[in-house]
Amino acid sequence: MEFKPHNYQKFAAEFIMKNMVSALFLDCGLGKTVITLSAIYELMLNQFEISRVLVIAPLRVARDTWPAEISKWDHLKGLTYSVVIGSEAERLRALKARADIYLINRENVDWLVTKSGVCFDFDMVIIDELSSFKAASSKRFKSFLKIRPKVKRIVGLTGTPSSNGLMDLWAEFRLLDLGQRLGRYITGFRNTFFVPDKRNQQIIFSYKPKAGAKEEIYKLISDITISMKSEDYLDMPKCLINKVVVTLSEKERKMYDRLKADMVLTIGEEEIDAVNAAALSNKLLQMANGAVYDENGQAILIHDRKLDALEDLIEGANGKPVLIAYWFKHDLERIKKRFKVRELKESQDIADWNEEKIPVAVIHPASAGHGLNLQAGGSTLIWFGLTWSLELYQQTNARLWRQGQKHSVIIHHIVCSETIDENVILALGHKGKMQDELIKAVKVNLGVTHYANTL
Repeated sequence: MEFKPHNYQKFAAEFIMKNMVSALFLDCGLGKTVITLSAIYELMLNQFEISRVLVIAPLRVARDTWPAEISKWDHLKGLTYSVVIGSEAERLRALKARADIYLINRENVDWLVTKSGVCFDFDMVIIDELSSFKAASSKRFKSFLKIRPKVKRIVGLTGTPSSNGLMDLWAEFRLLDLGQRLGRYITGFRNTFFVPDKRNQQIIFSYKPKAGAKEEIYKLISDITISMKSEDYLDMPKCLINKVVVTLSEKERKMYDRLKADMVLTIGEEEIDAVNAAALSNKLLQMANGAVYDENGQAILIHDRKLDALEDLIEGANGKPVLIAYWFKHDLERIKKRFKVRELKESQDIADWNEEKIPVAVIHPASAGHGLNLQAGGSTLIWFGLTWSLELYQQTNARLWRQGQKHSVIIHHIVCSETIDENVILALGHKGKMQDELIKAVKVNLGVTHYANTL
């Protein structure tokens, strides 16, 4: 297929070629894969600046999306690739095969660096979904940091750079520029730009930015960072957000409030125990959805309020395909028990959905978060269970609300009133606002005759 790049795609590819280190915060649907591949082709086969490229991506994206894009476009003919996925023997064979681009899932970065025994001689690295390296304590971060000085060129791609706040940026840019802009140590970054927020005497639970810190951080990273929003460059479909509220009965409310207050709840002969604040949050989310796990991992039914609301929404779709996002395993089990649904897990499931062969589909945000194009199969998404993760939330929504969607997208949130569901909705809004400020700060304005970064 012939590639006819938009102006913003040309600019982004040139940005990668111009900068040895670059961060591209690009919304879903803008074509970040073909943009990056176009830059790789030019650098490798025309300018001879690089010879071996490593792409680190989520499993499904590394296995399916990148190979499909390389094969799809006429202007990329000549680029070869090897998919470093599967058993250890299969991964080793793939690493030893002759290719221009090597595609590996992020879970195997530690294996590649510390266990494979293969010399790390990649002169360019692409981190697709840079936000998956935001935890400096993770093995993938520590392992990659060891070999980062060997890498001549590096590109970080993501649409959600700071899904949990500005603190996420330190680890991401530590890998990109080795600490040149935000410092080599998280302690220094934190002390410079943040002050304690929530705390219990000497124990600090969270930090908030100092006055002016956001602007200073944005300024520090702006020379190697660009951002683009889909609605600024694409003819995006209308997106309608709907909140469907369900209410607990008096009995159900008492059980919820008792667990929230005491962190322990007895239901019949079963005891539900939340050992800390994180566990309590998890249990309360489960209860809001309609069931809760006991100490033996068995789901105890609390209510069917959300299932009733889900039934109304499915009927209200009047036969149009519906995609349901669930969070807990017991959500899926109860949805399957009540409705005829199909999980989107394998490539065939996704193909059937996009051919409108599946009336009601279910998907988990962790598996739907990146790399799936589902816009051809439907335009209605229902959040049965909510997630605290802004990244997974936005990326899941973007499976339907993206370029190529022919209809207005409707996103329903089933929210249990006066429960932790309402806190999650508020938190996602707050995180989204913070991230939007970052993206706006490094946003690209594409003029008719020139390009410019604006702060």
